Amino acid sequence: MNKIIKKILNIIKRLRALGLAGILKYINRRLPKRRIKHYKRYQKLFYNKCGIEIGGPTPLFKRDLPIYKKIKSLDGVNFSSSTVWEGELVEGQNFKYGENKTGYQFICDAVDLYKIESGRYDFVLSSNTLEHIANPFKALTEWLRIIKPGGLLLLVLPNKDSNFDHNRKITDFEHLVEDFKNNTSEEDLTHLDEILALHDLSMDPPSGDIDNFRKRSLNNFQNRCLHHHVFDLNLLKQIFEYFNIELLLNDCTKRDFFIVGIKK
Repeated sequence: MNKIIKKILNIIKRLRALGLAGILKYINRRLPKRRIKHYKRYQKLFYNKCGIEIGGPTPLFKRDLPIYKKIKSLDGVNFSSSTVWEGELVEGQNFKYGENKTGYQFICDAVDLYKIESGRYDFVLSSNTLEHIANPFKALTEWLRIIKPGGLLLLVLPNKDSNFDHNRKITDFEHLVEDFKNNTSEEDLTHLDEILALHDLSMDPPSGDIDNFRKRSLNNFQNRCLHHHVFDLNLLKQIFEYFNIELLLNDCTKRDFFIVGIKK
């Protein structure tokens, strides 16, 4: 019995040392591969191209949609030098996205990529990031700015039916337009009451109880954990049409929506 207790304590000690970001990476490495239906078509689109990822690096682009191994190069951008998902970050040539594959790590906000010149990249990747942004259209304007005409934009958004947003409604397209017109800032907490009322804490253990979740949410500008908006494929297609992005592919899994298009 003492051996079992000792083993459990050692496991707990290792998990604490890893931290939340480390635990998530550990779990993702051991999840079975769940390739999306048209993954080879996505791979062909991104083959030998140079791009940037908003957030990340993301295990999904190694597993569900394995395009890291097909691209020529990849830089990354994160809003802070310390995030819940990536831990501590340093700007420089240390964005590691595969074995012996590194790009430049930028530290700046996704709605203001002032460090990156226009038309620099062949593509932009974003996985489970746009929902964390209070003004998605402002962010997308920046993401499109930094890719060339004919460049690719690939968005992955969570399917609310399989996560803690399942009680919430899909955001109205008009609301996103209004946020853009009103230049809504990333400090905005317009949706906080809705989130506190409908967020399924049982599906989000890191949030703790409602009091801890409220405290964390009020500090969202520093941690960016809130899902401001909820998306589905229909809304994403409306967004692509608004930005004059030619739709190429879209897919849906139990966990995520995938959509990719060309900047005209």
